[in-house]
Amino acid sequence: MRPLTAALLGKAALTLVLGVVVGAVGTTAHRASEPWGAVGALALVAAAALTSRAYGGWPAWGGFAVGLFVTVQALAGTGPGGDQLVPADSVLSWVWVLGSAGLALGVTALPRRLFDDRPR
Repeated sequence: MRPLTAALLGKAALTLVLGVVVGAVGTTAHRASEPWGAVGALALVAAAALTSRAYGGWPAWGGFAVGLFVTVQALAGTGPGGDQLVPADSVLSWVWVLGSAGLALGVTALPRRLFDDRPR
């Protein structure tokens, strides 16, 4: 396990911002072109989660996951005018919310050797 350094905490902060951006883009785009908007948004989550873990290990993945989960949950609520980006009665919305969480958490099941840069 690597010690927490300023560089590693900086990577975690950077991937937190990445998680916020991916969560916002995915939440707004998942209903754009059914079902391909959701497919593209989920592919974006998978790519960003893998990139975050490869970039800075567990602290960076944790930053990404927090940014993603908080943003998706914040945007899933009802807006001030009563409109919703993620309506609760839509199957596609449930696919987005549960799929994004599942894909982000699924990256944790991948073996560490996939993210190791040392020669074998």
